Amino acid sequence: MRHEKVIQGSILPALVFALGGSFASQAMAQDANACPVDGCMIEIVSVQRDGDELTVELSSNFVPDMSKNHFHIWWGELYDVKQVSNNAETVHNVSQGDWHPTDAYPSYITSGVTSVSQRGEAVSLCVSAADRNHDIIDPEEFTCLDVSENF
Repeated sequence: MRHEKVIQGSILPALVFALGGSFASQAMAQDANACPVDGCMIEIVSVQRDGDELTVELSSNFVPDMSKNHFHIWWGELYDVKQVSNNAETVHNVSQGDWHPTDAYPSYITSGVTSVSQRGEAVSLCVSAADRNHDIIDPEEFTCLDVSENF
């Protein structure tokens, strides 16, 4: 997948120019943010201590954008994936939890509700794809990683 990104990155400027500049770049940006047929996938590649917080390296098959599809990150022992969504109560019939919406990519530094200071006894950091309404796109698709070796 990294190889594809390098190839696409090298072709993109010439293609945008050939297709007429801003129109082509807008269409390509929309496509880059859309979920592929398999769905929006996100993986936590690595986590390391960064002062009092954690730097999380992510890999995704779409480019996050806060006004479109983006990431929700939360402490897994505190909330279920269905709780980290604006439609938690109306669609999933669960209490809404706390999460941090972000389009930071490929590196994210914990802060706010994902701050190490907010984890309580939680040891698993989780991430899933959300849409522009802050609804989890697919509650079956999320990744959690035990990050306790970083405390």
